[in-house]
Amino acid sequence: MLDKFEREINYLRVSITDRCNLHCTYCRPKEGISLQGHDDILRYEEIIRIVSVAVNMGLIKVRVTGGEPLVRKGFIDFISSLKNIKGLRDISLTTNGILLEEFAQSIFDAGIHRINISLDSLNEEKYAKVTGGGDLQAVLRGIKKAEEIGFAPIKINTVVINGFSDDEILDFAKIAFEKPFQVRFIELMPFGQAHTFHTENYLPIDQVMKKIMSRYKLEKVEEKKTKADGPAKIFKIRGGAGEVGFISPLSGHFCATCNRLRLTADGKLRSCLLRDDEFDLKKMLRQNCSDADLKKFIREVISLKPKGHDIICGPEHLRKCQRDMSEIGG
Repeated sequence: MLDKFEREINYLRVSITDRCNLHCTYCRPKEGISLQGHDDILRYEEIIRIVSVAVNMGLIKVRVTGGEPLVRKGFIDFISSLKNIKGLRDISLTTNGILLEEFAQSIFDAGIHRINISLDSLNEEKYAKVTGGGDLQAVLRGIKKAEEIGFAPIKINTVVINGFSDDEILDFAKIAFEKPFQVRFIELMPFGQAHTFHTENYLPIDQVMKKIMSRYKLEKVEEKKTKADGPAKIFKIRGGAGEVGFISPLSGHFCATCNRLRLTADGKLRSCLLRDDEFDLKKMLRQNCSDADLKKFIREVISLKPKGHDIICGPEHLRKCQRDMSEIGG
């Protein structure tokens, strides 16, 4: 699946729910969020059909996201069904980790062995504040359980927030030094509620790197990218067990190598995370479209994939993304 800029599109991020057991301030605030009803979101069998058709077109990687995917009933059976799709080479999961201790073994047994865990603070009070009451210890127990079971790689995703978690950058880097994990630092993006405080809370990724390099020697990991790898720039910490990664969607555009589409829980196909254009697959499915029609529609969406997003750093240029991250499936 090639777009008009000759990028191979082979990676789909699938949100299976907009619901979450946390209320992170930049993602899903307690106020102003409308949850989709049961009939508003895609059924599991509809997602399986979309993925199966897309695999037939060249899709090789799926990442399951939310909201928080572990809160949706039937999740384990769903990922087992994904594993049965012939030609799908890579299935991974992003979770906030709150329920990971309970479900880790079942997830692993169902065939997902790659996991990303969102964790924005290592301080219990700060974690509870940014997540709207989340239990840091539950997440840490989940990470420990995943390590014991044998998940690999285990990636820790932390959104760096100026004035809130910038003083924990070295603490997160220490995890990558001591554990065989990949700790990934991500720039805050102006989605929904986050737009209102983005200017003062945004921290460019080069400042994060500079802080880590004040203590650790970073060695660029030799590029062994597969066709479905993501945008993180990965470094080994000299003498350490793990790696650190840096994701800079605003300060360091990686649009030229973007290989992904996003499917929202309510059945909208997005060709760009940072653009608001959406295309309604659910409507087509529930009008009993054929697989040929579905393929044609997906090709049309890919043909409309933009060359790049139009969000530029700086308060005078920042454009708000209308949906909250929990609705899109970050």
